[in-house]
Amino acid sequence: MMTPLLENRRFPLSQHTIGPFFPADYFQPGDNDLTRVSPSANPCSTGEPFTLTGAVRKEGGEPVANAILELWQADASGRFRHSEDPQGDQADPDFLGWGRAWSTAEGAYSFHSVRPGPYEENGNTRAPHLNILVMGIGLMRIVETTLFFPNFPAENAKDPVLSVLPEDLRHLLVMRDNGVIDGVRNYGFDILLRGQRGEETPFFVT
Repeated sequence: MMTPLLENRRFPLSQHTIGPFFPADYFQPGDNDLTRVSPSANPCSTGEPFTLTGAVRKEGGEPVANAILELWQADASGRFRHSEDPQGDQADPDFLGWGRAWSTAEGAYSFHSVRPGPYEENGNTRAPHLNILVMGIGLMRIVETTLFFPNFPAENAKDPVLSVLPEDLRHLLVMRDNGVIDGVRNYGFDILLRGQRGEETPFFVT
């Protein structure tokens, strides 16, 4: 017969850890550059290049160091280099479409890519967007969300994923246009892992 102490005990699950942990060589130069299929390759020549910069923060605005961010997206023509894309064989062979970055002690991160094109999905037109996930120490699960460009308000309004959110929260997934910096368009997006309604970054369950 189990004692009340054992009956009330809660055993930790696999996600109840303080990890994940990554070795120092987990990241390589150029991992955050989606425009190259390898560090030694030339960047793709199709599409409008941009840089995405921002910070990962937790409740109260405190920066999150050593968070791992992964970003994936369509190429400039709206195609993915993936077997599930019916037009995947037509995707830009010089565009990787996937990258990994990590946050500094100040929570800062950056990616370099080209602006993706729209595409059809389940009969709906997807606005140009970026898919991003975040892993980090203390997070009990990977969190995922989708970022939208401020240059396409009409397309954003019709996007089936952005439309899932209440209208007053949709602006939280639209990147800032920081203008042209060193000849390249810069967008900004800060990720708030936890906060009040209207401040916390909306995440999606997949």
